[in-house]
Amino acid sequence: MSRPRKGTTGEGTSEAKAERDQAGVPEAPVGAKERVPEVRLLLAKDSWLDEVQKGRRLSPRTVDAYQRDLADYTAFAATHRLADWIEATPTFVDGYFASLLRRGLASATVARRRSTLRGFHAFLARVGHRSDDPLALLPAPRRERKLPHALTRDDVELLLAQPQGESPVALRDRAMFELAYACGLRVSELVGLELAQVDMSGKVLMVTGKGDKQRVVPFGRPAQHALREWLERGRELLATRQRHSRVFTNARGGMLSRMGYWKILRGHARQAQIAAHVHPHALRHSFATHLLEGGADLRVVQELLGHASVTTTAIYTHLDRSYLREVHKQFHPRG
Repeated sequence: MSRPRKGTTGEGTSEAKAERDQAGVPEAPVGAKERVPEVRLLLAKDSWLDEVQKGRRLSPRTVDAYQRDLADYTAFAATHRLADWIEATPTFVDGYFASLLRRGLASATVARRRSTLRGFHAFLARVGHRSDDPLALLPAPRRERKLPHALTRDDVELLLAQPQGESPVALRDRAMFELAYACGLRVSELVGLELAQVDMSGKVLMVTGKGDKQRVVPFGRPAQHALREWLERGRELLATRQRHSRVFTNARGGMLSRMGYWKILRGHARQAQIAAHVHPHALRHSFATHLLEGGADLRVVQELLGHASVTTTAIYTHLDRSYLREVHKQFHPRG
């Protein structure tokens, strides 16, 4: 029986060996030093990230996600003694995905990692670093698609009424919640909204969504009133020294972040004693669900949400089967 390497336990060594075997990586020769991340691994990774960042019109958040995914994949490759990506066999890649599941990562995260690796290995094949794609022989996993969680109309009313008082912060929070629910905005769209995108008299927003796609979204009188109150009596008091054109600011007058909005929303939900889980996109999901429950056309809701495909919007119909029955009854010849 061979003795464990210095600085490790027998159990740890056997676990690492088992993981290497499952990943399809051969055992290093006896006495050989473990290889640190090779330059070839890092250069290929950085080259693809550079192409993604400069050659495509992707958001910084998407590029950051690619960076994190590939950093994790590179660390896994280094741990399993890969010196070059040409050594990444289908068995190795499958072993990586298995390790993600053992770590308890959500299925959506694993699916995103798979998408990142597919793009990365396609890049390697395109530039001639290798001739095949190790992901091509792996079956695509079935992704569990969760239904979006929408608040009831009563809970929405409680949340909208929670920011009380006439302080600048209260005016801001009322305007944010009213606008988020009235327009079904993504969190990034809400906190990134510019003053020039607001047509107060026409009660519409010019929203820039994913992929820099623009859409026009109307809002009603409650949102108009709350937004006007914030802009006329609140924003100027907070943003006295800040020179930016964002509609919403943080408590110091600077640009509001996604995490800042999430903390504000969560705090008001707790104060309103809303039992349901209130997440950053709760008002967006509620906007879509309540429109469909009221009889809105699916294509119209798709346009308002900024979905590229109507199949993405169609998931909201699962929340209310009565909507499907009503559409069938109204439009089918034998409904």
